[in-house]
Amino acid sequence: MLNNVNAIGPEQPDQATGEEKVAPAALDKAYVAKATKAAVEFESFFISHMLHQMRETTRAIAPDDSPTKDKVNQDMTDMVDNMLAGNMAQQRAFGVADAILRQILPAPLNKTS
Repeated sequence: MLNNVNAIGPEQPDQATGEEKVAPAALDKAYVAKATKAAVEFESFFISHMLHQMRETTRAIAPDDSPTKDKVNQDMTDMVDNMLAGNMAQQRAFGVADAILRQILPAPLNKTS
């Protein structure tokens, strides 16, 4: 019985015009800018966390006299990793931000370049 219902949602084209319906909030440039900023920040967090885990593994397997075990070096490499993660996220190196934007923005607005 429910198979005969033809609901028009954001994912289905409007039968009258052939265009996809777009949520009003998605048309707002401020919304697109905030979504893009949030997606890039999440990618930065993701990359930073991955680099942090890689450094922790390196520190765990390093010998006791290794420079990676020095607290000063750890602080500096953590800072560099965070800066590197931010730069890589701005370039969208891993594509995480692009994948998020493809999911939350309608097709005409999710230009992920």
